[in-house]
Amino acid sequence: MAHQHILVPVDGSQISFSAVRQAAELAKAFNSKLLLISLIAENPFDNADFYYSSSIMKEYFVQAHANAEAALKQAKDITDALDVATETRIVTGLVNAETIAQTAQQNQTDLIVIGSHGRKGFQKMILGSFAQDVLAQTEIPVLVIKK
Repeated sequence: MAHQHILVPVDGSQISFSAVRQAAELAKAFNSKLLLISLIAENPFDNADFYYSSSIMKEYFVQAHANAEAALKQAKDITDALDVATETRIVTGLVNAETIAQTAQQNQTDLIVIGSHGRKGFQKMILGSFAQDVLAQTEIPVLVIKK
């Protein structure tokens, strides 16, 4: 089965760039299109127990967008090197697996490629597994890249 629309979440980590490389190689083989997304929290201070000013929010959004754009540019450079049709998009909302699953469904994605840090034991218990959460949130096939 050839996957024609592949979604890759990019967070700027090396493991997310590894996922981009793998997805780009798949896309090249299947003549597929890639959608690279970076998630930004719409309001990271929602339900916070402290007061924050609008200047703090503005600074957060400016820096978050700059970081997302830089990560997506680096990821796009990887796909451009393989001459793969690629779209990049910043997605605002909740930074969680459900947002990835919804974005994949809205864009008629037939494969999600996601990097996983491969945490084990106490780290996994505390930090969780984002890739595992994506698997639980979608019926779309998910390819987990660990290196």
